[in-house]
Formats: sequence, C-alpha cells, structure tokens
Amino acid sequence: MSAINKTRILTTALAVLMAASAAHAEAETTGDKGKVLYYRAPMSSDTSSVPKKDSMGMDYVPVYADEAKEEPGTVRLTAERIQQLGVRTAIVERRDLARTVHAVGTVQIDETRQTLVSPRFDGWIEKLYADATGMQVKKGDPLFVFYSPELTHIEAEYPFSHALNGPHAMNGTIERLESLAVPPEEIARLQKEHTANYHMTLTAPADGTVIKKTAIEGMQFAPGTVLYSLVDLSNVWVIADVYEQDLAGIDVGQTAKITFTAFPGHSFEGKVGFVYPDINKETRTAKVRIDLPNPAGELRLDMYADVNIAGTPEKNVLTIPVSAVLNSGERKVVLIDLGDGRFRPQAVKTGMRAGDSVEILDGLKEGDRVVTTANFLIDSESNLRAALQSFTPPENKP
Repeated sequence: MSAINKTRILTTALAVLMAASAAHAEAETTGDKGKVLYYRAPMSSDTSSVPKKDSMGMDYVPVYADEAKEEPGTVRLTAERIQQLGVRTAIVERRDLARTVHAVGTVQIDETRQTLVSPRFDGWIEKLYADATGMQVKKGDPLFVFYSPELTHIEAEYPFSHALNGPHAMNGTIERLESLAVPPEEIARLQKEHTANYHMTLTAPADGTVIKKTAIEGMQFAPGTVLYSLVDLSNVWVIADVYEQDLAGIDVGQTAKITFTAFPGHSFEGKVGFVYPDINKETRTAKVRIDLPNPAGELRLDMYADVNIAGTPEKNVLTIPVSAVLNSGERKVVLIDLGDGRFRPQAVKTGMRAGDSVEILDGLKEGDRVVTTANFLIDSESNLRAALQSFTPPENKP
C-alpha cells in the first residue's frame, strides 16, 4: 500500500473519529468550551452556521470559541474519547541517563595467553603424550619423548667437564642447555646423575588447551618447528563490531553484559579492554575487545555473542519515554497534555537514548506532561484540524 493511500485512509478514519466525538460533544453542555462559533466539514474547509451533514453523511464538527483562541493544532478531547484512544501520559523529569551500546561479536582467544611449543634443537619424536587437538595440559605435563643427538652430546660432556676444567666448565654446560630451553627437570636430573639421557621428555611450558598440533610420533623436527599451539582459555576475548556513530560512548574499562545463544537466560560480565583504531569500510564498524573471564571453560571459540556496553551516566538529564517522540524524519514532535482534555504538539530536540528513555535538549521543561500512547492518532488529528483551520475563509464564519 502506498504512502498516499495510507494517508488517505488515516485521514478518513480520523475524520470519522472527529465526527463521532463531535456528536457526543453536542450532547454535552458547552459552558466549559464557550459558544459554538460555527460548524466545519470533517473532510473539507466548508463551514456552516448551523449543524448539518456532508455528502458522505458525516456531521459537521462544532468549533467553539475557546478552541478558536487556542494555538493551531491544539486538540480538545472528551473524557470518553481519551478513554477510547487509550491515552497514557508521562511527566518530563530529570535523572541520570546511561547510554547502552548494543553490538554483536564472537569469542576469540586471549592473545596474551597463547604459547607456542617450538624447540630450539633438533630431534625425533619417539612417543606422544599430548596426541590430540583439544587436550588440556598443565604446566610441566609431558608432551612427548624425543631423542636429540645434539642434546645427548652436550650432556655427555658434563661429567668430564669437572675433571678437565673444574666446576666452571660444568656451569658452562648447564648454561648451554638452558639457552636451548631444555626442561628444568632434565637439567636437574643431569646434575644429580651425571649421565647423558638418550630419551628426554619435553614438558608443557604453561597451562593451556592444545588448539593446534603438528607433532606426529616418529617425525623429525628442526629448531624452530612449531609442534603445538597452547592457549589458556580461562580468560577469553569477545571481539565486538560497534557502529561508527556509537564509538564516542565506548571507553576502556566500561562494563559489558554479554549473552550467548548457547546459554539462554544467563549473562556474562566483562570489561572493555581495547578499542581498535581502524574502521571497516564496508560495515562502518570498529572492533572493540572485551576481556571476559571463562574459569569453567564453557565459552568456546567463535561462539556468537550479543553485547551490551554500559556507558558513563550523564547526570541530571531531562528525559521522557522514547514512545512519546513522533519522528517524521524532518522533525521530532511530542504532544503536551495541557489538561482539561487539551493536547498541543511541540517540536523538540533530542539527545542520547538509553533503553526506553531519551534525552530532551530543547522544547520541554521539567514537569511538563507528554503523551506516550495514542500520540500518533492525536497528532494526526491535530495536523488535520490545524490544516482545516488554516483553510477556513474568515468571511464564511458567522
């Protein structure tokens, strides 16, 4: 349905409502509204000095003296009409307002907790202990047993170093082994037993989960070969995509509430750790890193996350419910409840939005009462009435 047809239907419906309320109003005393000045056609600018019906059979709407004095667009509704429309109002008030930025993201590894197992010596893998991706290991757990001719040769020199060159030479051997990142347990064994080891064990340098493994039993490895990638998942990052216009409300240290489809009804709390400096040209979003504890390990990499970041509260802000604002695209309007069934449109300038509330920068004052429900119907009737009043020729009025 086109916008023009929707407007016509709405205008006709409002005219019917106005005619119905006019019929009810005629049965009431007019003492509180003043004298009836004239009657106006609900669908045109035609006026009459006496009650009548138009070509569609709808009653002309009475225009009272009090209404004629009011600002154009002011609507007066009977108590019955207000009840029929379900009009609800709210008071303009000052309070602290905290903007919440909504974004989506995914769970990623905490890059500061990633460890690569890459020996500084060559050798052959004889037996694997950490033999599958996804295994969890603790620092000091055995990863594999290996044979290294290089290390065996260095260790074999150890018992002869003291006899030839004294304790200083022995210390030199230990330093060579340490520089090659030989496990401390193996060095301690050598110092105690003074014998070379042909079957050494490489242990995990840190706690973590094996997320990548190239080690295969029987393979030869060279210095620098990455055999395992370990990640400590007790803390993870959620990388969220935040729209460009929301970046001004994001600061490091802010609290983020995060929910996951895998855990309905449960939320997790993290902190903004970093705002990345670049903008995606296609999506106009920036990456925001949120540090999130994961002690139970229930959060898995690449999980979809729904993120809400709470901004710093603005103090003593003038606010109204979002539902009170009518946005035409060109202007924003609220309907002020003037009392006695009278409502008047008022242009406003809005600021930040937080949840169901919006900041008012101009157009209202504290204590004003605005319409929050049925305001669209009232505003449409107000615009219709103001237009008809502007088209009414003064000479036609009695």
